[in-house]
Amino acid sequence: MNALSSIRQLWAASPSLPVKGAENTAAGAASIPSAELRELNATNLSSGVSGIQGTSGSFSGLLGQMVQDVNAKQNTATQAVQDMQSGQHVSLHQAMISMEEANVSFQLMVEVRNRLLDSYQELMRMQV
Repeated sequence: MNALSSIRQLWAASPSLPVKGAENTAAGAASIPSAELRELNATNLSSGVSGIQGTSGSFSGLLGQMVQDVNAKQNTATQAVQDMQSGQHVSLHQAMISMEEANVSFQLMVEVRNRLLDSYQELMRMQV
């Protein structure tokens, strides 16, 4: 089982999360409409898979795309926090989710960099 299928299983098994701007129901939280779930699933998961496959056809292009994606997530998180602080209609949980998403993607990028650096150093230690 790969990471993508694990995420899909967790996503399918998770309880409904509140939606930004939605009113709470008697159960305590509004559910996300199924159309939005399909849209999120199609955009986020398929973009992750296409990024792994390398649309540019080169390893450096793949790494460059990864850095751009992390930068975009950090910019989105920064904008969400600024919007929340300025009093616009951004809920606290949406800002925290975007901040944590940016944090996790940055940690992943750092780990990939560390693994690549370790692999390079191991190759340099090999005797020919």
